[in-house]
Amino acid sequence: MYSSTGPSQYAATGVPAQPVIVTAPRQWSTGLCDCCLDCSSCCLTCWCPCISFGRIAEIVNKGTTSCCVHGCLYTILCLTGCQCIYSCMYRSTLRRQYLLPDQPCNDCCVHCCCGYCALCQEYRELKHRGFEPSLGWQGNLLRRNQGVVMPPAGPSEMKR
Repeated sequence: MYSSTGPSQYAATGVPAQPVIVTAPRQWSTGLCDCCLDCSSCCLTCWCPCISFGRIAEIVNKGTTSCCVHGCLYTILCLTGCQCIYSCMYRSTLRRQYLLPDQPCNDCCVHCCCGYCALCQEYRELKHRGFEPSLGWQGNLLRRNQGVVMPPAGPSEMKR
């Protein structure tokens, strides 16, 4: 399926711009109930879901708000029982970013019925996509920038 690129479909040369190809949704890297595939994130989510959620939200938001802020809001909402509404919004954003299907049901139902499993799945998905949620957004950027291969620096003078 093709969609237009907006009102300016033609470049300055009058040649049509490249169409945007909309692809079919991809699959989650792991299932909703595969919590034990990553025992560390499973234990973290079981004992401190606010930390798991904060880490997920910071990565999904691309660092616009810190893990601490998201975790604190999640904790406050836990006192009212409305944390599933907050966390389902981030699951929806994560799904849109990576074209993931809303399986096994919509995001609100997943977070209301299986909140900890949903957080574990999202945490694993970010790891599968190359993120280390414990590093936060900035830490992941630094890690990726360090992974860039630079040509070796030559000696300042040649010696025989």
